[in-house]
Amino acid sequence: MRSKVQLITYVDRITGAGLKELKHILDHELNNLFCGTHILPFYYPIDGSDAGFDPIDHIQVDPRLGTWEDVGNIGQDYEVMADLIVNHISAQSDEFQDVLRNPNTSLYRDLFLTKQAVFPDGMTHEQEAKIYRPRPGSCFSRYTLDNGDEAEFWTTFTPNQIDIDVNSVPGQAYLNKALEQFAQSNIKLIRLDAAGYAIKQAGSSCFMLDKTFDFIDQLSKKAHSLGMRTLAEIHSHYETQIHIAKRVDMVYDFALPPLILHTLNTSDCHALCHWLEIAPRNCVTVLDTHDGIGIIDVGPDKNKSGLLTEEQINNLVNKIHKNSAGQSLKATGEAANNLDLYQVNCTYYDAVGQNDYHYLLARAIQFFSPGIPQVYYAGLLAIPNDMELLEKTQVGRDINRPYLNTQDIQHALNKPIVNALMKLIKIRNELDAFNGQFTVEKTQKGFDLSWHHLHHQASLQVDLTHNKTNIIIRNEAEETCISLLGLLLKTNS
Repeated sequence: MRSKVQLITYVDRITGAGLKELKHILDHELNNLFCGTHILPFYYPIDGSDAGFDPIDHIQVDPRLGTWEDVGNIGQDYEVMADLIVNHISAQSDEFQDVLRNPNTSLYRDLFLTKQAVFPDGMTHEQEAKIYRPRPGSCFSRYTLDNGDEAEFWTTFTPNQIDIDVNSVPGQAYLNKALEQFAQSNIKLIRLDAAGYAIKQAGSSCFMLDKTFDFIDQLSKKAHSLGMRTLAEIHSHYETQIHIAKRVDMVYDFALPPLILHTLNTSDCHALCHWLEIAPRNCVTVLDTHDGIGIIDVGPDKNKSGLLTEEQINNLVNKIHKNSAGQSLKATGEAANNLDLYQVNCTYYDAVGQNDYHYLLARAIQFFSPGIPQVYYAGLLAIPNDMELLEKTQVGRDINRPYLNTQDIQHALNKPIVNALMKLIKIRNELDAFNGQFTVEKTQKGFDLSWHHLHHQASLQVDLTHNKTNIIIRNEAEETCISLLGLLLKTNS
């Protein structure tokens, strides 16, 4: 993987059409901007109950978007990342429907996890209390079989997402078939969606167990044999992330987005600098994604302190609500049928109160932090909260999942903040210094993030006291100073 900026996007929501149109946008409107793209689930159907993360058929490209050949064509020019939805499959899938019709004879009866399979002697209240679930309530859903019997199937996320037994013969075959299709379609990086929940063991938390690491190891080896790498998608305490990073190809730096917001809100960079000193280097950095802004990644866990205190986290969440004029409140928690315990639903642009300087500074910090930077399509175009879509669907995360068309993109590309961000992306892509060593230093007025490679140096010098930020670029011949505010003013003139 090249350490340059990548795009995260849904196909239909940025193009209004399909994969061919996405390739056209990458080649033209976004020409020379991204070296790769994380194409969010494009499997059949893209419009299920969880925006593609509940596939009926993981091996079929939704025909409304195109074909596997279209995916492969994008992969010829860009490093493509795709989701391997490890933990579950749609309740509407042929496999699960066959189990409901033929509970005793279905070839897929071992593909899906039931409560009885994990707790053959029954589940005690103590065992149930230990299970970690990202949403409140039971992790089981009761289904009636065609023979009249009832069974409780494991549903970590929603009743429409039936957990699979990844250790079963049909479970292994299911995942292997997807991996082989990915390899044939020029996909280079696989995002292991919800992999931390894949292994269930009675009496445990059923989250990131030793056996989970073993499973991820085996899955990664299979991916490696096919010429692909894996990215683990896990929200957890920061120490757990550091531990996980030592055992996988790559992890997300989910602590970075809330820490940057905390720094901008308080002018206190202590927590951010501390994290950047100890954060995994084999990471992908994001500020926004198709999900909300994560909170659990910086918070305390039982007897472990977090990167931020409970009070700091409460202040951060309240500030997001204030900056977004209360819009994030309408999209978070019970207000929008979105009961995830660890995220606030809001665009990052609105989380900083649509302050162009703060938004550009947040991106600069992301680009100067260790890892491969990814930019979400709505964040790239500084699209504000989509309250109309939220009102229509009542799905909290849709506040940051807008449907765009060509006119929307052209309009956004004319905004000063978008032009400044695109210039910043090109700086990140073009400097050789980012192939070298990273250092972070607290200063009297803020902090410096620096990169050194041979005779090339690049530093982000942030003055939180006076709201000034400079990018200093040095090589043997010259030194260049680029003002972050200057980038905005130039694009605004």
